Amino acid sequence: MASIQDIQQDIIDEFDMFEEWMGKYEHIIDLGKSLPLIEEQFKTKDNLIKGCQSRVWLHAQHKDGKVIYTADSDAIMTKGIIALLVRAFSEQKAQDIVEADTDFINQIGLKEQLSPTRANGLVSMVKQMKLYALAFQSQN
Repeated sequence: MASIQDIQQDIIDEFDMFEEWMGKYEHIIDLGKSLPLIEEQFKTKDNLIKGCQSRVWLHAQHKDGKVIYTADSDAIMTKGIIALLVRAFSEQKAQDIVEADTDFINQIGLKEQLSPTRANGLVSMVKQMKLYALAFQSQN
């Protein structure tokens, strides 16, 4: 399994292929379409990420020493953003997620392209993923 840093670098390299933001937006939307969906039983109020303009559900489980995330959103762009984060952090050790840098978000220019409310939602998504990882880390 690739490290978080390797996956983030792959994401940066992918986004570097696009010269304009329209192509990057389309790529984010495509990522959302390929997101492994959260099971309906986990689309609960408890799994809604607070601070997001759209509804975003995030579920995490700890299996074989790794954190596995599934997610969904009712907004196609937000779904793509959570898909990026799931790709970067899922199937990784809890400690690695907790300690991971999220600078790749700035390096692909995503945060500056988002409205303030979407940018806040992005921060909330990352925070929730790290909180889940922190909870799993304390179980070890």
